[in-house]
Amino acid sequence: MTPSRHRAAVAALGDPAAWPEPGFWTQVRVLTARSLRTAFGDRRLVFFGLLQPVVLLLLFSQVFSGVGALPGVAEYQGYVNFLVPATLVNIAMTTAMSSGAGLLAEIYGGFTGRLRCLPISLFSVLVARTLADSARLGVQLVVTALASVAFLGFRPAGGVPGLGLALVLTLVVGWCLSWVFVAITTWLRKAETLQAASFVVMFPLMFSSSAYMPLDTMPAWVRTVSAVNPLTYAIDATRALALARPLGWSLPAALLIAAAAAAAGSFLAAHTFRAHP
Repeated sequence: MTPSRHRAAVAALGDPAAWPEPGFWTQVRVLTARSLRTAFGDRRLVFFGLLQPVVLLLLFSQVFSGVGALPGVAEYQGYVNFLVPATLVNIAMTTAMSSGAGLLAEIYGGFTGRLRCLPISLFSVLVARTLADSARLGVQLVVTALASVAFLGFRPAGGVPGLGLALVLTLVVGWCLSWVFVAITTWLRKAETLQAASFVVMFPLMFSSSAYMPLDTMPAWVRTVSAVNPLTYAIDATRALALARPLGWSLPAALLIAAAAAAAGSFLAAHTFRAHP
C-alpha cells in the first residue's frame, strides 16, 4: 500500500477515540469465533480429537466386557450400555481439562497479553474459551454417541429424546467443569504443574465414580468417596436419561454441583486472571 492510500484508509476509519466500545457479548462472540477457527482449522487435529474418545470407548468396552455379567450391570443388557453414558461424561471431563491447557497456550503465546491493551473485559476472554471448548465438546459427544450406536451395539432405551437430553446434560456439566480447570490455570500458570494438578483431579474423580463398575462391587471406602463424587451423580443422571431409567435425585444433584463448580471456578478465575497478568 502506498503512503497516500494508507493515509486515505486511516482517514476513512476516523478517530480511534471515537470508535464505539464493543459490548461484552460482542467481545465474547468475536473471541469465541476466533477460538473455534483455531480448533477446527487443523483437519488433522479435528480428526484425531474425534477419533480418541471412540478408540477409548472401544478398548474399554472390549477389555471389560466380562463386567457385563456382574450384578448391577447385567440389567443393562450389555456392558456397552452401562459404559457409553459414563464415557460421555468422561469425555466432558477431559475436554474441560483441555480448556485450561488452551488458555495457558494463549497466555504464553502472548495473545492474552495483547488483549490487556484493549478496552475489553478480561472476563470475556475466559467466557469465550469455555464456550469454544463446549462447542468442540458437543461435536465429540455427538460423534461418540453415533459411533457407539453404529459400531458397538449401544442401544439407548430412552430413544433419540432420551439420548439427546443425556448429551445436553453432559454438555452443561462439561461447560461447568471447564471453569474449574480454567481457574486452576489462572492460578498455576505453568504447563507441568497444570498437567500434574489436572490429572490428580481427573483420575480419582473418574475411577472413584460409578463410571466403569457398579458401586456395590467396590470396597466400602471407595463407595464412601463415590457418594461425594460429583461425577457419580452426572453419570447416573446421564445413564437414566439415555436408558429410560428412574432419575431419582441424580439429575438435580448433578446440576446443583455443576452450577456450584461453575460459580466458584468463574469467580476465582476472573479474580486471579485480573490480578496476575
